[in-house]
Amino acid sequence: MADTFTLEVVTPARQVVREAVSEAQIPVRGGYIGVMPGHTPLLAEMGTGELTYRAGNRELSCTAMGGFVEVLADRVIVLADAAELASEIDAARAQAALDRAQKRFANPNDPNVDWKRAQDALERAQVRLQVAAKAGSAAVNAAVTASDHS
Repeated sequence: MADTFTLEVVTPARQVVREAVSEAQIPVRGGYIGVMPGHTPLLAEMGTGELTYRAGNRELSCTAMGGFVEVLADRVIVLADAAELASEIDAARAQAALDRAQKRFANPNDPNVDWKRAQDALERAQVRLQVAAKAGSAAVNAAVTASDHS
């Protein structure tokens, strides 16, 4: 059995990741699945979360939001509605989106708020900040510090 499999993360717009990896943790609806070489084939609906993977001695991650994942014997294909690498995340923009989403929840009786959409926006912003922070982004630390003092 091989020690690696090919991980592909693609969106409708582009390929985000294509790499030989030894393991991956993938957000699916209702939780996460762990995949290693030789995993049983499966098809699952994606959730929103941090997709982590090990390539050689590096542990890497990206966001993965919605879509589907197909696990095959030697390849995992993530067809995400949206995905981005930590280096592509604008932490200030993600923090602003988080702040906006949290403000929507400040008035739970507001009939003009689409609660499902607000929850999805909150979840996406949190995941983006989590992935960026894990990568050690200085911009994330500055954004988090600024929000702590407001």
